[in-house]
Amino acid sequence: MRNLSGDHIAEFVLVGFPTSPPIQLLLFALFLAIYLLTLLENALIISTIWLTPSLHRPMYFFLGHLSVLELWYINVTVPRLLGAFLILDSRVSFVGCMTQLYFFIALACTECVLLAVMAYDRYLAICEPLRYPSLMPSSMATRLAASSWGSGFFSSMMKLLFISRLSYCGPNIINHFFCDISPLLNLTCSDKEQAELVDFLLALVMILLPLLVVVSSYAAIIAAILRIPTAQGRHKAFSTCASHLAVVVIYYSSTLFTYARPRAMYTFNHNKVISVLYTVIVPFLNPAIYFLRNKEVKDALRKTVLARCHCPRSVPD
Repeated sequence: MRNLSGDHIAEFVLVGFPTSPPIQLLLFALFLAIYLLTLLENALIISTIWLTPSLHRPMYFFLGHLSVLELWYINVTVPRLLGAFLILDSRVSFVGCMTQLYFFIALACTECVLLAVMAYDRYLAICEPLRYPSLMPSSMATRLAASSWGSGFFSSMMKLLFISRLSYCGPNIINHFFCDISPLLNLTCSDKEQAELVDFLLALVMILLPLLVVVSSYAAIIAAILRIPTAQGRHKAFSTCASHLAVVVIYYSSTLFTYARPRAMYTFNHNKVISVLYTVIVPFLNPAIYFLRNKEVKDALRKTVLARCHCPRSVPD
């Protein structure tokens, strides 16, 4: 099917997960439960930070932005995943596919930059504790958060500008459950070298540069922690960044594994399974890690829940 101009196909067919109906229903129920839990986790983090004055600090300001991003992210991708278990060959228009791709890239790039900003914030808090209030006031935190969102959406716009200008003459079958860069580039009937080059260069800027900031920040943090004379002091300092470090390792490992070589990656059918890792599992783990590893978040959540329930007794750890 082509549009009136004849340059583009009018719609794409997204291939789901062809397997037996009982397994499809089982997977649908599993990922639906994960999806609902992820929504609940991030909603709890956002409301806890909002309702707790002691958490109105840059560290938790950035965490709130991360939770908002995760909520938006899973609502872009997971409904497509759930639909793939119910409708094997779902159809999406060309404009709908490009819109989905735009937000997917924008949110992924924003998360890369935001995690780097959070690592820099932890570096200032641990390595420059006396100057931290002046180096990271609320105005600076707001500017850094806005820069994270702005750079992510601008990068996505530049990528989409080149991808959408390509001609897609058919076939229109995408062996995936959502529109992604690699399958779209494989379907184009025009020269895609320029689009691939732009995708590669922007990936270097939006993934490797933030990763360099993260690695440099944590190298300085580890060096500063090792200079603390007492074990209790080292543990207290490391506990303030342990949850963020765990989130960074999980996110960047899955992102680099998936997008380091987008051109060759899609030749394998199990790419759909890999995509489930960073579209469902990673957003589910991120808030869970903060609940489990961050004592301030746990205590604030407990107080918020107890206040809502009008329950005066304390709840043990």
